[in-house]
Amino acid sequence: MKSAIPAVCIAVAMSLGAASANAAPSKALTERQAKAESRLAKALEGRVAGEPVRCLRLTNIRSSQVYDRTAIVYEGLGGVLYVNRPRSGAQSLDRNDVLVTRTSTGDLCSIDIVSLWDPNSRMQSGFVGLGEFVPYKKVARAN
Repeated sequence: MKSAIPAVCIAVAMSLGAASANAAPSKALTERQAKAESRLAKALEGRVAGEPVRCLRLTNIRSSQVYDRTAIVYEGLGGVLYVNRPRSGAQSLDRNDVLVTRTSTGDLCSIDIVSLWDPNSRMQSGFVGLGEFVPYKKVARAN
């Protein structure tokens, strides 16, 4: 019975150490998200949000950009930016990862899952469940 007490103390000490180690990344996560939100706001300057849409035609998507732990922005025809804030898995978003999407139609929809792959290790690093796509169009300037 005496040997069980030190084992319990060690387990409690290890769990407290793990808890304090986990506290530091959550602060870094917040700072990383704040920077991503700032970059996203800058990208959307001079644009106005439209009504969210559930799907985008794949042939109309020109490029995509990941904002760490925040959103994926798809550029569509005419320079419209579609902001997708995933409904799940956003904490996996890393701007250095490659997005891999498998769809059974010609559309990318809010029900689709996007896999994230690390280009260096060539291993899957996470996935996100997409949300709705909010279009942001440039505001017409008055002369």
